[in-house]
Parts: sequence; C-alpha cells; structure tokens
Amino acid sequence: MMRPLIVTALALLAACAPVPAEESAPIGPNATMADSAAADCRAAGGVVERRGRLQAELCVKPYADAGKACTDGSQCAADCVVTEAVADNAQVTGQCQADDRPFGCFSKVENGRATGGICID
Repeated sequence: MMRPLIVTALALLAACAPVPAEESAPIGPNATMADSAAADCRAAGGVVERRGRLQAELCVKPYADAGKACTDGSQCAADCVVTEAVADNAQVTGQCQADDRPFGCFSKVENGRATGGICID
C-alpha cells in the first residue's frame, strides 16, 4: 500500500525540479530567445517567431502536411483541426495543423466530427 504513495511522491518531486535556463522557453511579454536556443531551433528546421498574447519568441516547427484536408488526426503528422466556429459534433472536413504552436481558436476533428472548441493565447 505504501509503494504507490512513494512512487507518487517521487513523481511530484521530479516535476518540481528546475529546468536549466538554456532549455526553458522565454517568459514574460516580448521575451527574447537566447541566441543559442534560436540557432538550435533553426538547425532543427524551425523558425523563431513571436506568438501568443505575450508575443514571446518561440521556436515554431512547421509540419510537412500543413493544410492538407483531413477528417481525423490519424491522417496528419499532428492534429486535424478546423479554425472556423462550428457546433460540437458537427460533421466537418478539417486541415492538418500547420505547426507545433497552435495559438488561436480551433476545434480538433475526430472521425469527421468537430470536438469542443478551444482558444489558446
């Protein structure tokens, strides 16, 4: 009975471990990415862009199938999404997610139907 508690406690402690500054994302309004992180981003095929409400610099990596028509995330490298407002569970055709930083409003498409929408700033 004690073993699950110990495992849970260790997992919680590990989650609180500090992240080295060079690995963490910029924080705060208009935060700028470190030069080394920006170089690593570009080397991995990404671009440094300002995104989200805070307009912090982030490494944004595009997906090869961006914009391809889809009816389910299994047809995409990432998620199949629809960005216009649609009713939950409406039958739709979406598009494969453009990149790995999905700011804005969208609904995922699963089995040809829109799931609940979300907005991410």
